[in-house]
Order: sequence, then C-alpha cells, then structure tokens
Amino acid sequence: MPDYKKERMYSYLIVLTICSAAGLQCWRTLFDNFSVNIVGLDGNHIGVLQSVREIPGFLALLVTYVILIIKEHRLSALSIIILGTGLFLTGLLPSFSGLIFTTIVMSFGFHYYETTNQSLTLQYFDKLTSPLVFSEQRKSAAAANIAVGILIFVIAPFLSYTVIYILFGCLIGAGGIWAITKNPVNKNIIPQKKQLVLKKRYWLFYFLTFMAGARRQIFMAFAVFLLVKKFEFSVQDITLLFLVNNVINFFINPLIGKFIVKYGERKLLSIEYFFLVLIFISYAFVDSKLIVGVLYVLDHIFFNFATGIKTYFQKIADPRDIASSAAVGFTINHIAAVVLPVIGGLLWMVDYKIPFLAGAFFSLISLCLVQFIRIEKQ
Repeated sequence: MPDYKKERMYSYLIVLTICSAAGLQCWRTLFDNFSVNIVGLDGNHIGVLQSVREIPGFLALLVTYVILIIKEHRLSALSIIILGTGLFLTGLLPSFSGLIFTTIVMSFGFHYYETTNQSLTLQYFDKLTSPLVFSEQRKSAAAANIAVGILIFVIAPFLSYTVIYILFGCLIGAGGIWAITKNPVNKNIIPQKKQLVLKKRYWLFYFLTFMAGARRQIFMAFAVFLLVKKFEFSVQDITLLFLVNNVINFFINPLIGKFIVKYGERKLLSIEYFFLVLIFISYAFVDSKLIVGVLYVLDHIFFNFATGIKTYFQKIADPRDIASSAAVGFTINHIAAVVLPVIGGLLWMVDYKIPFLAGAFFSLISLCLVQFIRIEKQ
C-alpha cells in the first residue's frame, strides 16, 4: 500500500468525502423532480434556488476566520453534520421558501467541507502525491454516488420524497458525528497563515477558478433541468444517468491523477476546455434524448479535470498560504455562481439555448488562458 494511504488524514478525508458526495448526490438526484413535480417550480425559480445554493460558497472566505475558533479538521466534520441536517429538512418543507432555507443549510455544509478538504489535502500531501489523493477521493465519491443512485432507484417507487430525504439526512449526519470524535492531525504540518491572502502571482489560479465556477454553474443549474423540462427525464431516468456517470468516473478518476503527475496540468485542462466548448454548443441544439444524455455523461467526466487547478496552485504557492487561499479560491469560484443562475434563469425564459452558448464562450476563454500555465517539472 502506498505510504500516503497510511496517513491518518487520508482515511479521515476519504470517509467525509464519501458522506459529502452521497449527500450532494441525493440532493441533486431528487431536486429537479421534487421542485418541478411536487413544489411546481419553473426556470426562474430554479435559477434563484441555484444562486441561493452558491451563497455559502461565496462566503467560503470566512473559513479563514472560523478556523481561528475551531480546528480545521473538526470544521470538516461539523460541515458534514450541517449537510445532513439540510437534507433531513428538505422533504419536510415542500415550498419555494422552504427550499430556499434548506438549500442554504445543506450548501453551507457542502461548501465548507469542500473548502477544508482541499486545504487539508494540499497541506498533508506533497506535490506528487496530492493529485493521486484527490483522484482517490473522487473515486470514493463516485463509488458513494453509485450506491446512492442504486438505492434511490430501488426505493423511489415505494417511498415519498420526504422519507428519502430524512433517511439520507440521518446517514450523512451520522458520518459527521463519527468524524468529529477523531483526531487525525499531524503536528509536523507547516502552520497556516490566519488571515486572507491575495497575491498578484496567483492571478492565473484566481482567473481559472472564477471561470470554472461560471461554467460549473451552467452545468449544475441547467443541464439536469434541461433533461427534465425539455426531454421529460423521470427521477428513475436521472438516477440511471447519474449511475452511469459514476461507474465511468470510478475508473477514470485514478487515471486523472496519474495524467497530472506524468503530463502536467496545462495538457489536462486544455483537453477539458476544448471538449467543453463542443459539449455546451451541442446542449443548445440537440433534439435527441439519447444524445443529450451522452452529453451530460461527457460533461460530468470533464468536470473531474478541475483537479488540475488545485494541484497547479499547490505547485506555485507558498505552503503557508494553502488554507487561506483555498477559502479565497472558493469565494472567487462562487462570485459567478451567485449571479449566473438567476441571470441564466431569466435568459432561459427567453431562449433555453442562451445559458449553454454562454458556457461554450466561458470554456473558450479558459482554453486560451490555461496556456499561460508554466510549471517546472517535478
């Protein structure tokens, strides 16, 4: 077994990543059908909810101050408990205002875990190991998503949305409670700066992070909604699609880490953005249910390539800046995320193609800028 897997923080983060992924997968799998068929929402409502969901991500910079009060690894566990609580409450409040509240709660848990997970991974694992650790985390997340997808597919015909949300909320919360009792800390880790860090030499990291947030929101807010609204995918159809995604990603994710180690971030991200331009344009014009399903699977695969932005930053950063910069990066990532879904929802009402063509444009800009990545061979 590789040495990095013997690090206590490795198994700690793997367990919490599984909980985080399972919670988000449950929410995403049920959300569009729950909001359309039970709550009766339309595109503009979805845009508002997706923007609300990203507010906690926009406030991720506050993690820098929260870890002055609570240790970073404990904040990770507490975030998972909050995520579980948000899920638990979702089915109990089937209204637009109820969804706004529960979405914020769930999202605080998810985004604060993602921020601390990125920070702890980059702190505890070196530049050659961190791509492999991120890939293992994504592989574990894919396995969790497969399990959640199968479970929802089996129980959806028999249980109400409320019961399913309560069931998964309890399971996720239990994982967080387990973790909060553990102490995986290595006291030899480089101490982190306890204030916000913004440096000119990190400009490309900031820009790529911002653009990734913009493109991700179009994918998150409108891709599944397109499948449900235009192509009439059922909850079982969406669950099967997620299942296919995660089976593929389970096998592909370890290869992404190895690709980064061997070829570097510039090549990986160039491949991602080139194909995303084509995928987003295709979203706007296809009329085939099968083809749009394939596009969604490909989109989901390339989403994993964003690991390259994190590992690129590790290679150019002062090790003491990791925790603060992870928080700042998440906030930058979510600047567009808070605004775009609302604007995109309004544009959707004009023509559903517009948000996807914007995604193609954002991906083209990222493809050009990623060519500025310059890293000495490790």
